[in-house]
Amino acid sequence: MFIHIGANYMVKKDKIIAILDLEAISNSQISKQMLKSMQKNNDIHRIYEGGKEKSLIITTSGNYISPISSFTLLKRSFSKIGIE
Repeated sequence: MFIHIGANYMVKKDKIIAILDLEAISNSQISKQMLKSMQKNNDIHRIYEGGKEKSLIITTSGNYISPISSFTLLKRSFSKIGIE
């Protein structure tokens, strides 16, 4: 099953390692260093829909910053409706 993470991006549900709230992790020095490292290595795909960046999705095939909240993405991951 796939999960829509914003714009025209979808990722396979079984490839997701973590979905993190950007506001929550911005308070952690370790998380800030992780984000800087990802940016330095061009390991982040930014998904823009004209909204604020809200979540970081870490997958086995790449990392994505999405305008969709981590809570919404979590709900989608538990949904039985999807593309198989």
